[in-house]
Amino acid sequence: MDVPTTGRDYLSMAIEIATTNVLNAGGPFGALVVAPDGRTFEGVNRVTASNDPTAHAEVVAIRAAASGLGTFDLSGCTLYSSCEPCPMCLASALWARIERVVFAADRHDAAHAGFDDAVFYDYFAQDADRALMPVVREVPGAEAHLRPFRAWGELETRVDY
Repeated sequence: MDVPTTGRDYLSMAIEIATTNVLNAGGPFGALVVAPDGRTFEGVNRVTASNDPTAHAEVVAIRAAASGLGTFDLSGCTLYSSCEPCPMCLASALWARIERVVFAADRHDAAHAGFDDAVFYDYFAQDADRALMPVVREVPGAEAHLRPFRAWGELETRVDY
């Protein structure tokens, strides 16, 4: 007889895979995407192991879920993370249309362990100082910057997302 898995169980699983990942040359972060049908897709932090600054556990789990489910639209899925997702991971979850995010440790716990992302959270705050990484708009003129969007709008075979 199958015993239903609860949100706390999934969160415990994320914590366990994060802990195991530390012993496998990875960072102390783990995540699971749980599909509406109960299938689970794991991700662990592999930033230093793969020299990929985007290889956060949540992003890795989202990539695994999208691949495993055969879709970029993860509507109805829940993301369980051992730690509060950083702004990049939250944005990834938004783009994936994740329905809900549940996490255990928070950003302050991560900072205490040496993973201080406060500067990134601050960067996205309203009226933030953008000195960390200036983002500027430059328009080349003659509406050249709109050509890709016009081509997209005219493409009959496009897949909207």
